[in-house]
Amino acid sequence: MGPETSGFDMARTASVRGAAFAALLVERIWPVVVRLVALIGIFLVLAWFGILAAVPDWPRVALLVVLALGGLAILWGARHVRLPTKVEVARRVEADSALQHQPLQAQEDRVPAGDDFAAALWREHQRRMAERLRGLRASGPRTRTYAIDPYGLRAVLALLVVTGFAFSFGPRGGRIANAVAPFETALVAGVRVDAWATPPGYTGRAPILLSADAAPTGPIAVPQGTVLSLRVSDRRGTDVTFRPEGGEGAPIAPVVPEGQAPADAAALEDADAPVAGEYELPLQASGTARIATTFRELGAWTFSVTPDHAPTVAFRGEPKPGRNGSLDLAFAVSDDYGVASGEAKLATREPVAPGARPLIAPPEPALSLPRRRAGEAEGRTSLALADSPYAGTRAALTLTVRDDAGQVGETPPLEVTLPERRFTDPMARAVVEQRRILALDANAVPRVVSMLDAITLRGDEFIPNPSHYLALRAVRERIAHAPDDETLVSAVDFLWQIAVGIEDGDLGASERRLRDLQEQLSQALENGASDEEIAKLMQELRQAMQEYMQAMAEAMRNMPPQSLSQMGEAQEIRPQDLDRMLDKIEDLARSGSKDAAQQLLSELREMMDSLQAMRPNQGQQQAGQQSPMQQQMNQLGEMLQRQQKLMDETFELGRQQMRRQMENERGSDPGEQGQQPQQGQQGQQAPMTAEELRAMQERLQAEQGQLQKDLQALQEAMRREGLQPSDDLGQAGESMGRAEGAIGQGDDGEAVGQQGEAMNALRRGAQDAMNQMQAMQGQGEGQQPGQGMQPGGPGQFGQAPGQQRSGRDPLGRERQTQGPDFGQDVGVPDEIDIQRARRILDQIRDRLGRQLSPEQERQYLERLLQTP
Repeated sequence: MGPETSGFDMARTASVRGAAFAALLVERIWPVVVRLVALIGIFLVLAWFGILAAVPDWPRVALLVVLALGGLAILWGARHVRLPTKVEVARRVEADSALQHQPLQAQEDRVPAGDDFAAALWREHQRRMAERLRGLRASGPRTRTYAIDPYGLRAVLALLVVTGFAFSFGPRGGRIANAVAPFETALVAGVRVDAWATPPGYTGRAPILLSADAAPTGPIAVPQGTVLSLRVSDRRGTDVTFRPEGGEGAPIAPVVPEGQAPADAAALEDADAPVAGEYELPLQASGTARIATTFRELGAWTFSVTPDHAPTVAFRGEPKPGRNGSLDLAFAVSDDYGVASGEAKLATREPVAPGARPLIAPPEPALSLPRRRAGEAEGRTSLALADSPYAGTRAALTLTVRDDAGQVGETPPLEVTLPERRFTDPMARAVVEQRRILALDANAVPRVVSMLDAITLRGDEFIPNPSHYLALRAVRERIAHAPDDETLVSAVDFLWQIAVGIEDGDLGASERRLRDLQEQLSQALENGASDEEIAKLMQELRQAMQEYMQAMAEAMRNMPPQSLSQMGEAQEIRPQDLDRMLDKIEDLARSGSKDAAQQLLSELREMMDSLQAMRPNQGQQQAGQQSPMQQQMNQLGEMLQRQQKLMDETFELGRQQMRRQMENERGSDPGEQGQQPQQGQQGQQAPMTAEELRAMQERLQAEQGQLQKDLQALQEAMRREGLQPSDDLGQAGESMGRAEGAIGQGDDGEAVGQQGEAMNALRRGAQDAMNQMQAMQGQGEGQQPGQGMQPGGPGQFGQAPGQQRSGRDPLGRERQTQGPDFGQDVGVPDEIDIQRARRILDQIRDRLGRQLSPEQERQYLERLLQTP
């Protein structure tokens, strides 16, 4: 064999022998490796699943000792492992290469020296054997693991190791370092945990102190939004987690103090000294909060969170137009802990011109909510929309309420027609119309300017007040030369002031200032303003209230009697009542009762709206003529007066008849005849003769019959005007007829009773006719102007309805007596009063008829009978 071939064979043989050596070595040490890997796998499973961190210290040490002994036993069993020899390697290669006659070993053998022939023969043999070595190969190691683990437990162990590795990244996973951690008494002996749960302030519930040592037996019920606070004296190595029901746990990050960067807070974990930590978590769902170190659990609490539902709001009936151009709403709100705020949102439903550019958005006035309480509560509010450019238009009304948690509830949109203030002055109506056009479309500036030019074209003839003319020209110039929309918005407000000034005069400015201050005070109460700010606003409100009352009194003083008579039975409001009401609002605000102060302020606003609504406008003030309906109301008032006079005269007739009868029974007494001149000298009326009594009886009977006929004619006239006389007027006519018959029969007692019933029926019928007339005029059915003003309940301010003084106007002044008088100031005696009076008269006559009565007593009794 040549040198090249020999070199090649030697290199090839060396590599194959090396592979065979490695395979034999692996096969011999493989059982030891498998046992050691299994032992290490068991250790990793115990560490990564947190078993070593969960068990106490001594059991953990015992586990580590068992694992260490197992490792030593495995290593002790590996002492018999030997390295493969050359012969073993050659045999392995020959066996793997399927060579016979040991050709690889023949290359290693040597013949003894001194025998050349034997040496040559051996070399020839080696050459032939070397030719067989060209196909040498070495197989891999035959580990035979199945013989070591016949049950396949290695697969289970491998699965546990992989699962434990993934679990170690979770909040409850363990670490390998847990095996060599020192005893817990060396680190956590001084750790202190303080925990408490703070419900939201609006729930009214007190904070709950949580104990880490004595955990509650069941879940802790808390409202949604409760803040869980934890404070740890040393947060190093501490894990704080929260696991919702049916979810995975998540760590809670510590609270970073102000002025400290998060990187600095993370660096504190590696500090040598104890580092205190605070944790906060708003509880939005039920779950368990847990705080633990790497050695043990420091505390765990399970919470059952009561959900906070969104508030609800619903209309209670259809919105109705209220006094003074407002929109009255009745609604019901409901929430778990009470509604915090609410507003009414409006969206116009009127057709909009293409490219229109509104200057003012639809208003969103705030709702006057009822006092806060859990569950359902009903409220009423009056939306002052008269000064809005959207007044009189169709709009979609949506009520929106919000609770303290920020949740919102709203009603479905409801289409309504927004009420508007009615202007009687033609110029004021024209100004308001141009204001609406400008507010809803800024592109209409040229049109508005042209209309203002037309209004002021001949101002000296058609505008009697020079200030109104100057104001119109000023706003015209402002609109024509407006550089931006802000200037146009101010012009819109200016146009409203001009229209109100034309319609109301100085009273309009006072009313606007009063309303603005009421709104500012309401906002201050809602926003929790300071006592100083509220006191300042209250002082300004008092001054504005005084100015408004003075302006209103001046306006009423200039009203004609017909306008004052149309105000009806308005409840009297005195300045002292308003002062007491304002003082109560200020006291409630200072004492912290903001909701009660808001409610009382809303009642004050409604009371002032009622006072404004019953004030006739200038158009009504200037109207001196009465309509046929008003004339009929006056006729009813005159009939009441005539019936009252007839009843008084009928009563006097009965008294004179009784006196005449008593004198006839006493006969002619000389002593009494001697006293007649003396009585005449004392100014006493002489008794009527029989002829005079008969004439008076016939006259009263005729007048009572004529009054009945006049009432029937009035009822026919009322029907022609569209009014439907009530049954009370028919009953009054029947009572008048019975009274006429009783007078003709000389039964004065029956006549007076029937006349009293006629007066009561007349008064009820007149009130019903007045209600019908007001309904036909659009003032509201069944309600007179100024009635129903009972802020805070009857009798709280001013006078109760039963104590109203109809002889005074709402400002406490004497009311003029012109106009229909339905006898409100006259107390008509009922049947019981008439019977009582008759019994008294009978007793007087009885005592007067006794002959043994002293003379002075007889004279006193006669004077009582003569007194009308």
